[in-house]
Amino acid sequence: MSTYSATTNSESDFSQQKIIHYTTPKTSFLSGFFASTFIIFESYVGSFWGGKRETNPWRYKWTTAVYKILYAGSVQRLQGLMSWTRKPDVLNTTSDIWLLGICYKVIPEESTHTDRGLAAFSHDFSSRIWMTYRSGFDAISDSKFTNDVHWGCMIRSSQMLVAEALVFHHLGRSWRRPLQKPYDPQYIDILHLFGDSVASAFSIHNLLQAGRAYGLAAGSWVGPYAICRTWEAFASENNKQGDLVNRKVIFPMTIYVVSDNENGEQGGAPVICIERIVKLCHEISKGEITWSPVLLLIPLVLGLEKVDPRYFPSLRDTFTFPQSLGILGGKPGASTYIVGVQDEKALYLDPHEVQSAIDIRKQDVEADTSSYHCNIVRHLPLDQMDSSLAIGFYCRDKGDFEDFCSRASELRERTSGAPLFTVAQSLQSNKTRFPKITVGNSQNGIVDDNNMKEAYGIENGSPSGANVDEGEWQIL
Repeated sequence: MSTYSATTNSESDFSQQKIIHYTTPKTSFLSGFFASTFIIFESYVGSFWGGKRETNPWRYKWTTAVYKILYAGSVQRLQGLMSWTRKPDVLNTTSDIWLLGICYKVIPEESTHTDRGLAAFSHDFSSRIWMTYRSGFDAISDSKFTNDVHWGCMIRSSQMLVAEALVFHHLGRSWRRPLQKPYDPQYIDILHLFGDSVASAFSIHNLLQAGRAYGLAAGSWVGPYAICRTWEAFASENNKQGDLVNRKVIFPMTIYVVSDNENGEQGGAPVICIERIVKLCHEISKGEITWSPVLLLIPLVLGLEKVDPRYFPSLRDTFTFPQSLGILGGKPGASTYIVGVQDEKALYLDPHEVQSAIDIRKQDVEADTSSYHCNIVRHLPLDQMDSSLAIGFYCRDKGDFEDFCSRASELRERTSGAPLFTVAQSLQSNKTRFPKITVGNSQNGIVDDNNMKEAYGIENGSPSGANVDEGEWQIL
């Protein structure tokens, strides 16, 4: 766990801003005009942009036009002027905020150190990659859809999570969006991957194509399990088609969808299988290395319609993991990207805003990236969350994965019989088996079971004197 309290030079510009909280349940619309232009804790009241139904684009053409007018530049400028004419209520809680593995201390307003916790949190939150509905892109495949309004929120939420995994991988968790240009070329390249055209690797066009086997189609809503499987299949296929000469791959990590059933809707605690991860890491590296970065996606069903309250503590605790990538979740039919928690509130980035499609070209360090960042923090009560969701974690290396496993085991011990997930050496409770896998530097290209376990630092069985149930994980 990390506690962030230092204020960098770039963060000092945020120190005069206030985190505010509107308690009126009808503020979602009005906040677009009167809310502070920096940080708002806004209650989630649902959105007419989301819904589990197939949609004809002509049916909402007029609403899209109205929505775009409301959020046009002139109105946004008006918002900036009017935000200073209304004195908001200062957030009156001193509870800590957890944002993707970092704890921010909320200090009372009268403290001389007010800016150290809240300003740092503000800069961190607004640096997260924000994906929303887009309009005006090329038609998707053979459909007539040139926008994803009404039906693309889960896809956009998943793009945000995967984009954060790439930011963590290439730029590190400590990266913050600079206040001035030129930007880091790696940051620009990440945004380019998520452009809204076939030319961008992780565009909505290509995701829909890759997810046909899981029910993805333009105009239709999709659930967490299907989108997780789509990313798994998509990354695997892209890596297979990578540049075999220079050994470059588009997706520089293993994606492991943790699920014990075929459709992901049966509930229960899935098992993170170390044996499976070892095999996947070996496959992505073509046998050249023993470990690769891992993106864990864990689709869950934690109740009938809403999340069962007994899971609240565990869901909150996942945000204390340094490996946390947040949660794909929200209200029924309206997906969001949940990046943090405070008390009983889930803090999220909302994809239900229509923006014009833009093209971020690779290496264009002067590009306008403002539409990929949001400075409005909205919150959703945990007891309003849809029971179907997916949790993400990024493990940079073997040591990071070991730390994750330790934290996951501790979390399981605190759950009183209702774990979100478990970690095991093998899905077979009585014996761990390692497949024969070709390794480039091994004699005859084959590694036997003992050598495989030694190579990956995994041991079957418990240390002398230890009392460990069969199936528990152990990494030396």
